[in-house]
Amino acid sequence: MTSSTAHKWNFAPRFRRNAFGWRSQPALSRVKEAVAEIKKIARKDPVLAAEGAVLFLEKVSPALAHVDSSSGAIGTAVNNAIDVLASIIAGATADNFVRDKWLDRLWQAVEDDDIPYIELLPEYWGELCATPTRASRWADSFIDGVRMAWKNTSPGHYVHFKGAIACLSALIKAGRNEEVLALLELSPYKYWHYRKWGVKALSAMGKKAEAIRNAESNRGINDPLGVIAEACEDILLSSGMSDETYDRYAFVANRGTSHLATFRAIAKKYPHKTATEILHDLVNSTPREEGKWFASAKSVGLYDEAIALANKAPCDPRTLTRAAKEAAAEHPAFAIEAGMAALRWLCEGYGYEITPLDIWAAYRHTMEAAANAGSVQETRDRIRKLAQTSDVRFVTDILNKELGSK
Repeated sequence: MTSSTAHKWNFAPRFRRNAFGWRSQPALSRVKEAVAEIKKIARKDPVLAAEGAVLFLEKVSPALAHVDSSSGAIGTAVNNAIDVLASIIAGATADNFVRDKWLDRLWQAVEDDDIPYIELLPEYWGELCATPTRASRWADSFIDGVRMAWKNTSPGHYVHFKGAIACLSALIKAGRNEEVLALLELSPYKYWHYRKWGVKALSAMGKKAEAIRNAESNRGINDPLGVIAEACEDILLSSGMSDETYDRYAFVANRGTSHLATFRAIAKKYPHKTATEILHDLVNSTPREEGKWFASAKSVGLYDEAIALANKAPCDPRTLTRAAKEAAAEHPAFAIEAGMAALRWLCEGYGYEITPLDIWAAYRHTMEAAANAGSVQETRDRIRKLAQTSDVRFVTDILNKELGSK
């Protein structure tokens, strides 16, 4: 194993105090580079990687002190880094002396974090402790401070104690679930940020129905509904109640950054459901947005369903054109219909910042598919008829020119 004192981390000198100016992009790049460097080392030397992770978490907040964080991008990048690095630290097989030193350094970094950038780190404290015994010691060091802070908080008088979340996390790791519930009874806050630890405790105690009731109670307008649904989903799935879980939580808990990401997440968690069933239920959950599920249907080979969706409600013409291009050789009949749908929506004025290149691409890939299917004249006649019914002059002029040149 490489000596942690001898190893020179490339990221370390780049994260000196006040290293970055107000622009967030350079800082974003450096954060990603640092995480990648630590992950690479982790494959060969997990303990050295954990040492690097601790060093990064010590340095990151002071280095980013002057970065413009208004967009939220840099905060998200650091939170993602914490998620990865906390796992590396927790999983390293370090001896007791080393891990205790890591925890002391990390807590000092949390205490010094005034921006704050690493305020998410206490959520992982129980896992960082690695053992129930160590977690219990840390919980004991925090618990009186939590009680005092919550006792002295009243309307208009807010008392913040940084050890509150770390204490709850450590209590969970230590298996002191009853104490978690008792401590939360003192909390003046009913936010999910605190309430989720009670859900974890109840679930660990086998009180899963009560855990779900706790999760769903006292929902505020700022509570993350998707995260709450995901917690409930995990509890029910662990009980083998997949059908009930699917009906109650699947669509809220697995909402991704795109419709395709949502579809894939649900399909992965519920393998007993067919792609057709999942697609049907997702489409029904978003009325008048059927076209947005086109890519999901296409990705699992439901070509007829995909075309039906693309023609039922507006679908991004570029997405349809791309599908026509990709399928022109192997699935020309589908590609023709995807291309025709793209041209239809273009003729009806849909699409964001459409250019002549978009129209030419839709026409060209549709005709390429038609050539592969042996239906060139039929497809050209369909396009001509479509152009004749369109009031979007910009589109019809280009299509008529293409049709007239053949």
